[in-house]
This record gives sequence, C-alpha cells and structure tokens, in this order.
Amino acid sequence: MRNITIHLPKRLEIGAGASARVGQIVEAERIFVLATPHTAVFAQKLGLTGQITVFDDLPGEPDIACLEAALAAARAARPDLVVGLGGGSAMDVAKLVAALWDGDQTLAEVAGPNKVAGRRTALVQVATTAGTGSEAGIRALITDPGAGAKIAVESPHLIADLAVLDPVLTFSVPPAVTAATGIDAMAHCVEAFTNINAHPVIDGFARMGIDLVGRFLKRAVQDGTDTEAREGMMLASFYGGICLGPVNTAAGHALAYPLGTLLHLPHGLANAIIFPHMLAFNESSVPDKTAEVAAALGLSGDLAKAAHRFCEDLGVEMRLSAHGATEDQLPRFAADAHAIRRLMNNNPREMSVEDVLAIYRAAF
Repeated sequence: MRNITIHLPKRLEIGAGASARVGQIVEAERIFVLATPHTAVFAQKLGLTGQITVFDDLPGEPDIACLEAALAAARAARPDLVVGLGGGSAMDVAKLVAALWDGDQTLAEVAGPNKVAGRRTALVQVATTAGTGSEAGIRALITDPGAGAKIAVESPHLIADLAVLDPVLTFSVPPAVTAATGIDAMAHCVEAFTNINAHPVIDGFARMGIDLVGRFLKRAVQDGTDTEAREGMMLASFYGGICLGPVNTAAGHALAYPLGTLLHLPHGLANAIIFPHMLAFNESSVPDKTAEVAAALGLSGDLAKAAHRFCEDLGVEMRLSAHGATEDQLPRFAADAHAIRRLMNNNPREMSVEDVLAIYRAAF
C-alpha cells in the first residue's frame, strides 16, 4: 500500500439548516463572500455579522480575469474571513482569494502542486450544489482562455477551516443541473476508484459516493425538496472531493475539460456526456471495479448503452451536437484532452489521440 496524505476541512457541518450557524462558528470583522448571481441571496442566511462584502460576478467557468477582479475586490475589503458560497466555481475562486489577496504571489507562481506559500485568512466553504466536492479538497481550477486550458493549483493551504453541507441550499437547483452535477460527483468517485493510483482507503470513500448516487440521484432530480436525497447527494459530492486529493481523476475529466474551455459547457454537463463512454472504454482494464459501479447504479446489459440510458433518463442531453459542437471541432478537443497528461496518465487503460477522438465522435 503506497503512502498517501488525506487533507480534510478542519470542521464539517452537515444537515438541513446547518448554513445558518456559520456566523456562530466563525467570528470575523470583515467578511468577503464569493458567490454567483444565483447564490448571492444565500449570504443573508449564514448568520454572519460584521462588515460583509459580496462579490457575485462569477461565471460558471471562472477565468484569469475573473480571479483578478475578485482579488482586487478582496484587497479593497481586506477580509479576515473569505466565504465560498456556491458550486465549484465559487469555492475554487474563494480558495485562491483567501490564499493570495494579502500576499505577493501570482496565479502563475502558485500553479501546480505545493507552491502556495501560506494563508492567513480564514476560509469557509458553503456548498450550494452537489457535484464538484470542492469544499472537501485542496485543488482550485481556473480557466486560461488564451491557452484554452485549465490552470490547476494544489496546496494544503487551500483547505477550508469550515465546510458546510446544507441540503436546503440545493432545493432550488433545477433538475437538469442536479442531474449533471450529480453525475460529476459520481465521475470523481468512479475515476478515482478505477485509477492506476487507486488506494484502498480512497476506494472506501469512492464506494460510498457511488452507492449514494445510485440510491439518491434520481430522487433528487424528481423532487428537488427531497431532503434525504439532497443530503445523500451532498455527501456523495463530498466523498468525491476527498477522492480527488490523494488519487485525482483520470481520462474522463481530461476529455471533459475541453468541452468547458472551448465549447463553454458547464463542468458537470461535460462530465455527464463523457461518463458512459469512459466507463465502457476502461471496463476491460478494471472489470471487477467496473462491475461494482454497474451494480451500484443498477446497470445491466451492454455497459455503454446502459450507462448512457442512466444519464439520459435523468434528463441530461447527451449529444454534443445539441450543445453547439461541430464535427470539425472534435480533433481540437481530442488534441487538447490528450495533452492533459496529469489526468490522462492516471487512466487504467492507455488512450491514443485516435481513441479520444472516437469517444468524442460517439458522443457527437
């Protein structure tokens, strides 16, 4: 068993209404909240006191310019607490703002593993979706529009002091987004579970996450106010976030990234479209674990078709062409995905550029 390190938030609050206790748990004079236009309204539900600044100009796929604007706003506010309030986009930007606003390091200087010098500002992550698991992790991703790629920052200094999983905050997430983000959470677990760097401890978190998705995702899509299902999916997302730290994802996420950076698809949707194809592609290399995934999700028969139907039945539009992709874009997608070696090298089955292109064509 290889050595691994697992970083977890210092404190985790779970349950309906948990978000209202944030102000009681973490006291601060100046608070900087990172949110989206849709999640900013929740800031008033966190029980915060003091001087509160809300920065809500966050798109679905934050880029370098967005981070720079958030850092400028944070420097004006001089917070002693940063709160990420939203999905992965808000929480990833919150990590970087908390670590960088009062120092002299740039994004370019901290890109990669273990380059963040430190963090003096408290960080609270309040998830409002169940997908990325960013509240659990030490990574932050920012889009570089010039390169058409993601910049990944990884550091234990990005871990939250407090993470909050309040299913009530996900009640208003639309069914299609619930489905796509839920499949993203599952993809984190599956890709870590079937990874060449898989570890028995992380396998345990992955199995729990996959099981929760199989039990609760359909219910959460069908009834957004099903508290048990919403809480189950938030836990699945959290477990997926834990999987990302010591193991990370693999080719599935590599194939999803160009769909975000070049086609501008939301991250969860991109992963949902790719998931059935990668599950089937890797089956021959990890048959036993793939069989476990299929059993947990209730898949039978032809794996690719069954997994595709699983996603489609949740209301996900699975055709790239329906999302604006054109056939002439596919080779660029394939070249970019294949170049993401930090993920492609984790895959249990080696992939050529032609293999990647074949999957995009199958998803077209």
